[in-house]
Amino acid sequence: MSTTGWIVLGVIGVIVIWAVSVYNGLVAMRQRTNQAFADIDVQLKQRHDLIPNLVETVKGYAAHEKGTLEAVIQARQTAVAAPGVEQKVAAENMLSGALGKLFALSESYPDLKANANFRQLQSDLSDIENKLAASRRFYNNAVQEYNTGIQQFPAALFAGIFGFSQRSFFDVGTDRAQLDQAPNVKF
Repeated sequence: MSTTGWIVLGVIGVIVIWAVSVYNGLVAMRQRTNQAFADIDVQLKQRHDLIPNLVETVKGYAAHEKGTLEAVIQARQTAVAAPGVEQKVAAENMLSGALGKLFALSESYPDLKANANFRQLQSDLSDIENKLAASRRFYNNAVQEYNTGIQQFPAALFAGIFGFSQRSFFDVGTDRAQLDQAPNVKF
C-alpha cells in the first residue's frame, strides 16, 4: 500500500475513533439523565406511600374537611399513574398544592398539630420534599448537560440520527406563582 493509502486509512481511523468517542459520551449523558430521573421516582414513591397515612391521621381530627382530603387522595392517584416527565411534573404540582392545603388546614386544629403521629408524618414528608428537591436539581442539571451535548457541534451532526433527542426539565414552570401563594382556608 502506498503512503497516500496509509494516510487515508489513518484519517478514516481517526474519524471513526472520534465518532465512537462522541457517541459514547452522548450515551453516558443519556444514562446519567435516566438515572437521575429514577432517583426522582424513588423519592416520589416514598412521598406517595406516606400520603395515605397522613390523610388517615388528619381524617380523625378534621372529618368534615372531606373535600380537602379527597383532593389530596385524587392528586396522589393522578401522580402515581402519571406516565411521562411532563405528566409527572403536572401531577406532582397538583399534589404539592393539595398537600399545602392539607397542612394549612392543620393550622385550624390545635389537637391535630399536637398529635405526635401527625408531626412525625409531617417531618417525614418535609424530609422527602428536601430530598426530592435535591433529586430534581440533579436531574435538571443532567438534562441541561445532555441537551447541551446533543446540540453542540460536532455531536449535533448525528445525534438525531442515533435517536438522541431533547429531554424536558422537571420544573414547576408557570405554576410556580400558584404554588408560592398560601392556600385560602375558609370555614
